[in-house]
Amino acid sequence: MLDKRQQLPQEQSLDTDYFIYCLEAVDDIETDEITEAQKKLEQLSSQYRISSIYKTCDTIEGLESSLNTLVLDDHHFKNYEIIYLVITGEANSICLNDYYYSLQEIAEIFEGKLKGKILHFSNAKVLDLDEEEAQYFLDITGARGVSGYGNEFNGISSSNLDIAFFNLFKEDENMLDVVEELHQRHYKACKLLDFRLYY
Repeated sequence: MLDKRQQLPQEQSLDTDYFIYCLEAVDDIETDEITEAQKKLEQLSSQYRISSIYKTCDTIEGLESSLNTLVLDDHHFKNYEIIYLVITGEANSICLNDYYYSLQEIAEIFEGKLKGKILHFSNAKVLDLDEEEAQYFLDITGARGVSGYGNEFNGISSSNLDIAFFNLFKEDENMLDVVEELHQRHYKACKLLDFRLYY
């Protein structure tokens, strides 16, 4: 009689041409607490076969060093379409360790280093840029787009909508088609959280 385990198809290797790079701000990088973002990335991997790298940072230097490592040392960098930032902050700033940094400052740190990438902010922070701020960020960093949400957390996390957004990117490279599809499939959530894309 055949051993049932031998009949199971071998698990396919993860699709390696599309990655999510997630950087989450935490109070202290020494703690080993599993965050909601981590759980959602695991779900993304098991359900949709999308690989991700997850890192935490608790200072602006940590953020800079994590992104620099990704840009300079990771030979898969060109495969990371989306840099997923789970960081609190205000409309056009992020907050790390009780210090606020404007997206203008962030743009200058990563000048020319984010070519072709989409920076996606979870609704841990509201993303509200005027046309000039958005254009400056895109011009300086070379990013394809910046996306996020206009409405605050208020007990409703964007993580499920974030995952839907990332999964649509796996199927379609066209940023505007993806956003349109996201609104068609998840209209209520997009409206509730006020999904927005600057490009």
